[in-house]
Amino acid sequence: MRTVNSLRRDTYADSVALMRAARTLGALPGVSAASLVMATEANLRLLADARLLTAEAERAGPNDLLVAVRGHADALADALAAVDGLLAQPDSPAAPDAPTARALTEADPGTALALISTPGPYAAAEALKALRRGMHAFVFSDNVPLDQEIRIKQEAHRAGLLAMGPDCGTAVIDGIPLGFANVLRPGRIGLIGASGTGLQQVSCLLDAHGEGVRQMIGTGGRDLSADVGGITTLDALELLDADPGCELIVLVSKPPAPEVAEQVLARAARAARAGKPVVACFLDGARSVPGGRVTVAGTLRDAASAAVGRLGGKSREGFTPPHLPVPSGRWLRALYAGGTFAYEARRILPDAATGTGPAGAQIRLPDCHLILDLGDDAYTAGRPHPMIDPTVRAAHLRVALADPRTAVVVLDVVLGHGAGPDPAAALAAELRRVPAAERPPVVAFVVGTDADPQDRAAQEARLREAGALLAPTSTDAIEWAAALVPAHRPERSQELTAAGGAV
Repeated sequence: MRTVNSLRRDTYADSVALMRAARTLGALPGVSAASLVMATEANLRLLADARLLTAEAERAGPNDLLVAVRGHADALADALAAVDGLLAQPDSPAAPDAPTARALTEADPGTALALISTPGPYAAAEALKALRRGMHAFVFSDNVPLDQEIRIKQEAHRAGLLAMGPDCGTAVIDGIPLGFANVLRPGRIGLIGASGTGLQQVSCLLDAHGEGVRQMIGTGGRDLSADVGGITTLDALELLDADPGCELIVLVSKPPAPEVAEQVLARAARAARAGKPVVACFLDGARSVPGGRVTVAGTLRDAASAAVGRLGGKSREGFTPPHLPVPSGRWLRALYAGGTFAYEARRILPDAATGTGPAGAQIRLPDCHLILDLGDDAYTAGRPHPMIDPTVRAAHLRVALADPRTAVVVLDVVLGHGAGPDPAAALAAELRRVPAAERPPVVAFVVGTDADPQDRAAQEARLREAGALLAPTSTDAIEWAAALVPAHRPERSQELTAAGGAV
């Protein structure tokens, strides 16, 4: 195996386009890994951790596009030759005429929103340009410094605009999906979330219940931190509270800072007092709200059910999993593409180990329960997100299935815009490699709607035919899987890193 780098000076391409191109290159015969990134210091460090850097990268600067490919020598030339064609494809967001915030506003002064997906160090400048031209900003970019995020959001607040992100994975604004979003029916519910896949799960469950989405506003994962203070969440609450077409608000977040959660819930209670019901799901245990004006849900499943109930609908009957023999293994392995699902799982298994190792590290499973967010930056170094490219997760699944200590595996499959065209295929292929009688049970769930381009029913059928057990929600999946394993838990939580040899 050889690793080669190719540098394109002063060349910019959108991050989603780079991920798609990397996925295509990585699937070529003889190629084992491929990455296309802007050569920022942060990206170079990640590539170095993945062992994808050569001496060519020493001349790279943050305005340069760096291509890194590892594989058999006879395949590398063809892979590098394919790069320009992949980036120039008409349907690629990286096409030469892709608009920046400046181009959007110059072409159409009436444009109301800018989608920003530049390297993190440059995202704040583009977001500020958009805000100063009276545009809301959807900032898909990650690796934006915290102080710049605060500045963006403070300026948006002063201007009466929304700054969604940085690292905002999903939104639906006036019916237009942004980032990773599902095809949802229009309706009367407004969603606000500091968790992308959490929003997707709740919105898809609402869709399955026959309810539709008025607006779905992503805030970025750090919005409810003590540093940021929930600026976008509070602004979004104001917007939806004032919208007569929004009849109910749902808040979804990974665990927030306690003082920020208190402030957000107080604002939500004010909306509820004025007649607009609010459901809050913060995935960190039950919280009390003065007067019980806000419905608090502890899981994503319960948040969707509570929203349907508050609007007078009837939730579907609860899920009763079929009885299974006690597995011979001892430990649960949850291998998620969605980070919010990992937080939800930790409520069920608070002592499970987590992992933060680079994708290139040797996979060695610990002697305890393990919950992984394989969409974390540590695992996507040199590769697209697992919702686009399943390679890294398939490798972890292969190891988990072969480990006799594994009692059960949990998998998510997320559909919608931006996700891969057949996300269940690689996982099903791994399951078929091992006869069902020789491997632990695998519990999977699909996040999507009937209108999503990947065909939810077909994705579920693919998993089922490969021997996976299907649960209707992320909550049901982890509860079912946890019930299959022995009651023993490690005495303390463990944070496992590649340096420690865990993953």
